[in-house]
Amino acid sequence: MKLSRNTELEPGGVGYAKNRCIEQSSGEYLCFLDSDDVMKPERIEKQLKAASQYKDAIIGCQFSRHPYNSTLRYTRWANSLPPEKLEVQVLTSHGPTVIMPTWFCHRSVYDRVGGFTEVRKSHPEDLVFFYKHLDLGGHIRRVDEVLLIYRYHPGAMTFGISEKTIWSLRVKRLEENFILNWKSFYIWNAGKQGRQLYRSISEISRKKVKGFCDVDARKITQGYYTFEAEKQIPRPKIPIVHFNDGEPPFVICVKLVRFFLG
Repeated sequence: MKLSRNTELEPGGVGYAKNRCIEQSSGEYLCFLDSDDVMKPERIEKQLKAASQYKDAIIGCQFSRHPYNSTLRYTRWANSLPPEKLEVQVLTSHGPTVIMPTWFCHRSVYDRVGGFTEVRKSHPEDLVFFYKHLDLGGHIRRVDEVLLIYRYHPGAMTFGISEKTIWSLRVKRLEENFILNWKSFYIWNAGKQGRQLYRSISEISRKKVKGFCDVDARKITQGYYTFEAEKQIPRPKIPIVHFNDGEPPFVICVKLVRFFLG
C-alpha cells in the first residue's frame, strides 16, 4: 500500500485526492468508491465484465440507499433511466446519469479526459469529468444490478456544492452543444425555471429565443415576459404562447422525473 501526504496548508479538494490516488495505482481498470459507501462482493466482477467489453465507457450500476427512504425520486430516476437515455438526459439537476460512487472504467478513460479538476472547495468535479468524457466521444453504460449501498447524510461533500455552480455548468453545456447551432428556439415553461434559464443564457442566446411555451392560461393571457434586467429601453418583451403555437427546437424546463416515474 502506498501512502501520500498533502504538504499544503489546506486540503486539495476531492479532485486532487482522486488524482493522487490514481497516479499511485497501476491497475488497468479503475473502481471508484466513496469511503462512506459499501459495495457488494460481486461488484468488481460484474463491472469488470462490462468494462472489458466497453473500454471507452464509464460503467455505473444500480444502487440502494441508506437510510432506505433517502432521496427516493432521485434513486428511482438513476436506477431506472433507460440505457439509451444515459448519454442524452445529461442536463438535469441530478448530474451524471450514473452516480460517481458507482463508476468503474478502463484506465484509458481517465487518461483521455486528463483527470479530475482540482478545486479546493465546493466543485462538481464528477460532472465536469462526465461532460468532458462525453465530449471526447466516450460512452456511458450501467450494470442493471444493485451493487452499491449509497449512504445519505447531511455532511456529505455533495451538499457543499452550490446549486448555482451546477446550474452554470449545465447552462454552459446547453449553449455550447445546442443553442450555438440553432437559429432560434422556444423555452417550454413561462414560469420560474424557464425565466431563470432566459436570464442565465448569454445575450447572443437570448436573441434567439422566439418565446415561451406554456399550458397555463393565466401566463398565456399575460402575453409576454418583460426582461427587467436588460439595460436598454424599452426592455425586451418575450411572447408567451400555448405550446401548440410553438415550434421546435424547444428547451424544456420542467421536472421530467414527475412524468418519468408515472
